[in-house]
Amino acid sequence: MKKTWIIVIAVIAVIAIYFTSTYNSMVAQEEAVSTAWSNVENQYQRRSDLIPNLVNTVKGYAAHEKETFDAVVSARAKATQTTVSIDDLTPEKMQAYQRAQGEVGSALSRLLAVTENYPELKANENFKELQAQLEGTENRISVERRNFNKTTREYNTAIRKFPRNIVAGMFGFEKHPYFEAEEGSEKAPEVKF
Repeated sequence: MKKTWIIVIAVIAVIAIYFTSTYNSMVAQEEAVSTAWSNVENQYQRRSDLIPNLVNTVKGYAAHEKETFDAVVSARAKATQTTVSIDDLTPEKMQAYQRAQGEVGSALSRLLAVTENYPELKANENFKELQAQLEGTENRISVERRNFNKTTREYNTAIRKFPRNIVAGMFGFEKHPYFEAEEGSEKAPEVKF
């Protein structure tokens, strides 16, 4: 009888250790997703912080491009109002966030296209520095989005594998959405000369 109790206690201990270890591993992976999301938001915030300086620099040279300036400022305002908490990160909210950030990118592209008409602006050191910082920030955004997707994939895979999915279900670990390519990006742009 004593041997049976030892086996039962050993089995219970092994199960408890497995559940504890699995739970702690999922918490660590979910925190990694949260950190990756914060890094994405930080880079978008960096871009947002650069926009007023860029707009003001361009305004000094191209004052009659008011429509373009308004589009950039409006897109920036909308993007800064569209925030998503990692705890409330649904596919729909992720799409809304991406859409708002895409509008900023599009408006910035139009602003930079306008600058092509002003050679003295393109030669301005302040403008060149802002443009370089913006370009670097866009690269950082791309890197952080890729890192977020990688971390999210690892987490989503971990919580869906058997028998970990049982622990995940018991403790409310849910799948997180990915950043996806912007709509229409699968088509190559048409270049005409």
